[in-house]
Amino acid sequence: MTPARRVVKRTARAILFDDSDPAGPRRLILIKRTKPGLRPYWVTPGGGVEPTDPTVVAALHREVAEELGAEVTDVVPAFVDTVPHVPEPGEDVPPGGLKVQHFFVCRLAGMDPRRRHGPEVEQPRGTYEIVRLPFTPRGLVSADIVPASLAAYLIRNIAGLQALLADDLA
Repeated sequence: MTPARRVVKRTARAILFDDSDPAGPRRLILIKRTKPGLRPYWVTPGGGVEPTDPTVVAALHREVAEELGAEVTDVVPAFVDTVPHVPEPGEDVPPGGLKVQHFFVCRLAGMDPRRRHGPEVEQPRGTYEIVRLPFTPRGLVSADIVPASLAAYLIRNIAGLQALLADDLA
């Protein structure tokens, strides 16, 4: 029997909907990452759960505030992805561990990019561009969303993810 691999990192990420244009399609807020020498890719806002975060949801709120200068509401768990963890340079974690990514559907309550802060803003490795994609199959395939498991999940579950924010769920 193979020994269980240990979780060495947890992240909280937002499948963040912007409903500010009631006449248009619902839009998904992503961050377009561009690093020198690499092709651009798109990620959901969020990041690592820190020891000072009382909960994974608290980490989500902190990360969205740091990366977007934003606040979210109606936070609903949607998807968990477990992958081998690849440590960043200087990260002090044992090799061979797992990373668990918690994805939450939520609504944008407000955003002021001038309030962005944290390492992504203060010590950037490349660019972090806030983008809004139509939450449609065509909109989702127009970007290289990572991880690939999330991209596939989003495309398969457009109606279901929107239903997670239905008024009758509360």
